[in-house]
Amino acid sequence: MASFCAWDGDTLVLNILGQPSAKRDAIGKVKGLQLKVSVTAAPVAGRATDHMVRFLAEEFGVAVSDIVVVFGRFNVNKQLRIRSPRKLPAVIGKQLSR
Repeated sequence: MASFCAWDGDTLVLNILGQPSAKRDAIGKVKGLQLKVSVTAAPVAGRATDHMVRFLAEEFGVAVSDIVVVFGRFNVNKQLRIRSPRKLPAVIGKQLSR
């Protein structure tokens, strides 16, 4: 991918740089070829990734089951696939409209 996000049919593929144990859940800025996503959950046994998936499901207007963690469940570097997102956060909408 030449960007942090790309379409694969109706599925959005995202490269994520996760930040666990943050003060709040938030979608941040682009860092190179990754989108920074902060979550309040601690990085214990994949709980931060699970929390991130729940947070992003709400942000993208999809069910939790519509998000697949391709790799990085126990790492800050992740790739997610989001099936048929109903909403796009501003940072992603800007990138895809280029």
